[in-house]
Amino acid sequence: MLMALPPSEEISDATKQFQVIKDGVYTEAMVFKPGEGPYDTSLLVKYEHHVARHIWFGEERGPKKELKVAGHGLKLTSRVPLALPPQMESWVSRSGLASLQRTSLNKIDTNLVSAFVERWHLETSSFHMPFGEMSITLDDVACLLHLPIRGIFWSPQDVTEELAVELAVDYLGVSQGQAQSHVRSCRGSYYKLEWLYDIFVHHRAASSWAYATRAYLLMLVGSTIFADKTFTLVEARYLLLFRDLDGCSGYSWGAAALVTLYRYLGDASMYSCKQLGGYPTLLHCWIHEYFPTVGKRGENWNPAGNCGLPRAMRWSYRQGVLKVDDLRPILDELTPTDVIWRPFEDHRAWRVFDEICLYRGCLKWGEIVVPYLPDRCLRQFGYRQYVPSPPLDCMMATDIDVDWISYHQSVVDVIGSSSVATTPSEVVDGYLEWYYRVSHPRLVPPHRDAPREVPVPVYDVGPSDPDWARVSTLIRRYLRQVNAEEEDPQFSDLFEALHISRSH
Repeated sequence: MLMALPPSEEISDATKQFQVIKDGVYTEAMVFKPGEGPYDTSLLVKYEHHVARHIWFGEERGPKKELKVAGHGLKLTSRVPLALPPQMESWVSRSGLASLQRTSLNKIDTNLVSAFVERWHLETSSFHMPFGEMSITLDDVACLLHLPIRGIFWSPQDVTEELAVELAVDYLGVSQGQAQSHVRSCRGSYYKLEWLYDIFVHHRAASSWAYATRAYLLMLVGSTIFADKTFTLVEARYLLLFRDLDGCSGYSWGAAALVTLYRYLGDASMYSCKQLGGYPTLLHCWIHEYFPTVGKRGENWNPAGNCGLPRAMRWSYRQGVLKVDDLRPILDELTPTDVIWRPFEDHRAWRVFDEICLYRGCLKWGEIVVPYLPDRCLRQFGYRQYVPSPPLDCMMATDIDVDWISYHQSVVDVIGSSSVATTPSEVVDGYLEWYYRVSHPRLVPPHRDAPREVPVPVYDVGPSDPDWARVSTLIRRYLRQVNAEEEDPQFSDLFEALHISRSH
């Protein structure tokens, strides 16, 4: 609960002061300057260039408020056969990438995805929600995509256009002239996804299984976890991953997917960026799993009826009616009770939780290095959230591979300062006060005539069942829209329904 203090001579018109009230006891006053975002800028050092800052002042990225996001789901539907030849199936299965053949959504809700990207911060590798930070974790990748998360990182060599030609000749079985002509048409060290599909079809018909498998796997990762902002090309250097088809199973494909998506999320969170690369299905399905009241989705099956399929296959695309600027205030109003904090507990028969998901350190794929910070989203692991340590400076990291292999000590450090949560969204005292000093809980400013409340509430436990959570959210949203007071008799039935829904 929040209450505005009486005006003070020391407080200007541009500043409002609020008293935080917990369980009826006054605790501390907080000062917030509307529009300035975090007033402790030691954490979000790039906030000046972040899209959230511009949105607050009414500045959009462009005429189209949403990002350009391209999924390859429809194309993969036509390019992935119902069954591969046995000679290829063995290699694809052992690679650890077989699940990517079926996980992609046919289309992406660009408004929904864009609304969450606006809350991502590359400094913390997390979404800054109204009630704290959340992130896409290694466990999420393991459960949604069934990719292996243990394994080695990849350190590639530079691939020039000349080497791209040689690789295509040696490992894709095309002629020198054909490879030269194609790479030249790509204007760089790339291959076209459509070209790779044609090579796969050609070699499959000719029973040239190794060539066909490499072309197929490169097309597959280029259409999913390594998708870039060209939406039609894949970097030629990724072909090096599949030189040895018997050895490519040793990579941490889950980390690779996460590193690539983190990198593109960081880019897209900046005001100047208008496109999102990476695997949008991963982000889209993550939203569906954690936020049952946000967005429109189709459900192919109930988790209870799952027979071991990747959880991303649970979801199908449904056309949303809300635009990104409709979704912003909805996200601003979310509370911890609107979140399913541990959505994959009913999936453990197929993906057991791996403690390496609590590793705190840098993840690396190629030359891209990103911080992976589970201590900032502990509620997703069933622990009480504490004030986390400052983010890692991955530019200074020198022994990332060693840190990854010897992950255990970092796990002990992460959970040693916490305890198992007694309620799904439990935080330690002082966490929310700290969070609202260093972050921006809202993207949309209140009406200029209304004071901006600094939302540092104490949330009740709320409903644990997602259906009741949805009912609670809808009732609460309506009551807010009509400025209903609980003492008003005409709303008494709705308030009673709200209290009932929260008790389930």
